[in-house]
Order: sequence, then structure tokens, then C-alpha cells
Amino acid sequence: MRAVAETNMICRQWLVDGRVQGVGFRWFVLREGGALSLDGTVRNLPDGRVEVVARGAAAALDDLAARLRRGPRGARVSSLQEAPGSLHNRVNGFHVEH
Repeated sequence: MRAVAETNMICRQWLVDGRVQGVGFRWFVLREGGALSLDGTVRNLPDGRVEVVARGAAAALDDLAARLRRGPRGARVSSLQEAPGSLHNRVNGFHVEH
């Protein structure tokens, strides 16, 4: 999917709420985002949510959103808020932000 022209790349941000910290959610996002050939970041927020920002083809981002709704075993996603996102052009692959 990285062969998709830069003009076809879009960026989205998700705020994931529920039991999403302390259950491997960030590592799950790294694995799933990488499997979908997306660029992005994931981080825990002080209020207990997880923020995910990803860039790539629309279909891959839709697939990531579906995976975020499920989460890893042990997680319980109660809500997923989606908005347009912004990601620095130098981000390549998925990374955990601290």
C-alpha cells in the first residue's frame, strides 16, 4: 500500500475510550497499523484514553478503525471518536509516543 500516490493518502485521528490502557492496546495498534502498511503514532492520554493518528489509503484506515473498535484481548472499547488527523511527513511506519 505504500505505493499509493501521496495525493491519495489521507490522515485520521481516533480517540479510543474504555479499558484501553494496561492491556497492550498500543502494541496491538503497532502490529495492526504495520500489517496495513500505515504510517502513524499511538499514545496513552492522561485521561485514560488512547490516541491513534494514522496516514494511508482510505480503505486501510477504515480497516484500522474496525480493528480499533475490537481492540486486543483484555481490552473493552466503549467508544471510538474519529476526526481528520495531521501527521508529520517524516513519520514512517507506526511508532509509540510517550
